[in-house]
Amino acid sequence: MRIRLGCEMRYAFPYPVPMVVMLNVHPSRTEALEAPDTLRTEPPVPVEIYRDGFGNLCGRLTAPAGSFTIGTDAVIRDRGDRDPSHPEAEQHPIEALPAETIVFLLPSRYCESDLLADEAWRLFGHVAPGWGRVQAVCDFVHNHIAFGYEYAHRDRTAMDAYAGGRGVCRDFTHLAVAFCRALNVPTRYCTGYISFIGEPEPHPAGDFAAWMEVYLGGRWHVFDPRNNAPRIGRVMVAYGRDAADVPLTHTFGPNPLVGFRVWADRIHHLDQSEEAAILPEEPLPPQSMATRMG
Repeated sequence: MRIRLGCEMRYAFPYPVPMVVMLNVHPSRTEALEAPDTLRTEPPVPVEIYRDGFGNLCGRLTAPAGSFTIGTDAVIRDRGDRDPSHPEAEQHPIEALPAETIVFLLPSRYCESDLLADEAWRLFGHVAPGWGRVQAVCDFVHNHIAFGYEYAHRDRTAMDAYAGGRGVCRDFTHLAVAFCRALNVPTRYCTGYISFIGEPEPHPAGDFAAWMEVYLGGRWHVFDPRNNAPRIGRVMVAYGRDAADVPLTHTFGPNPLVGFRVWADRIHHLDQSEEAAILPEEPLPPQSMATRMG
């Protein structure tokens, strides 16, 4: 299938402000784009693209004073499958983990896995390690936190979300990430587009969202504690240790956001022979080079 995805953010800056933005599709999915999802600005300004330490694409620019708009618009090809499930995936002993996964076992700014370790083992220690234990974490977090956009708070950590029992998708994800790391499962925080393709009508056009990936059975797997159900048309933009690593926009000055739109809509159905040729059976591996979210 073909999915049109993109975003538009409008600002009113009092003076020129440097920015770093993460709005481009992750390099692991760029081969599926029909054309590059080039950052567009109004008025036009130079944009320098670089990769951060996790391999995410970042745009560096200076926004001028006054009205400024930045966004992307692209079409991506997708197999149209829901997030895969692999209940047979086993947890690796720490000593057998690839070196590059170890950083995703450590506590981070929003995911205090060290402080939540005792609680993690109390809640989930009786569940056999592997896929089932991670799903148990997601089930618990999904039921423990009440969702509401009005609960969004940029300083809320995993411990805060656990204590307060409310939040948005980043809070669901931070708590589940912290629990999984405390249980010795490498877990990374992901952000990107989530579509409502295949979901009951009526539904919105799409949104930015947070979810997580865990390393089991020799590869990374998607888990979504906020929705806690496989989705169609999930497209990653960036991953890191937590939300501090992957802000959609980072401004080095005031950031008066006055408009915000996101879309991720199915636009055309390909026949089966075309769909089979789009992507391999397994997702492409991440390259080794170094908000509002629902």
